[in-house]
Amino acid sequence: MSRPPLPPFTRETAIEKVRLAEDGWNTRDPARVSLAYTVDSHWRNRAEFIEGREAIVAFLTRKWSRELDYRLIKELWAFDGNRIAVRFAYEWHDDSGNWYRSYGNENWEFDDDGLMRRRLACINDAPIAEKDRKYHWPLGRRPDDHPSLSDLGF
Repeated sequence: MSRPPLPPFTRETAIEKVRLAEDGWNTRDPARVSLAYTVDSHWRNRAEFIEGREAIVAFLTRKWSRELDYRLIKELWAFDGNRIAVRFAYEWHDDSGNWYRSYGNENWEFDDDGLMRRRLACINDAPIAEKDRKYHWPLGRRPDDHPSLSDLGF
C-alpha cells in the first residue's frame, strides 16, 4: 500500500503530507487514521508508547471518547529526506464542558511507501475559556480559508 506523497520530501510535498495528516485526524475515525501508519508503527504520545495499527486504533478510540469536539491544525516545521517535523494545536472539551487547547510538536519518519513508521509527540494542555476558542468550523476538515497556526499567533 502506498500513501503519496512519498519521500524524499520537497517543501511542497511535505506541506501536502502535513495537511493530509491533519485532514485524517480531523475525521476522528481511528480505523481510517491508522491506515496512514505502517502495520508495526512505533509511537510515543506524551508518556505513552504505542506499537502497531491495532494499538493505534485503540489509542485513538480512547482519545476521541475523552477529547470531545476535537479540531486540529498542523503546520510544517521542518523536513529532510523521509522525515517531517510539525507543530500543532487542537481544541477540545471534556465531558464536563471544560475547554482546552493542546499544543505540541511531532517528529515523523516515513517508509518508502509514504507510510509513517515512527511518530514522536510532545503535547501540553492549556485550559481555555469557551469564549477564547479559535476553531469554530463544523466538525471535520478545516476549511482552506481558515487561519493557520502562524496566522492565529500560536
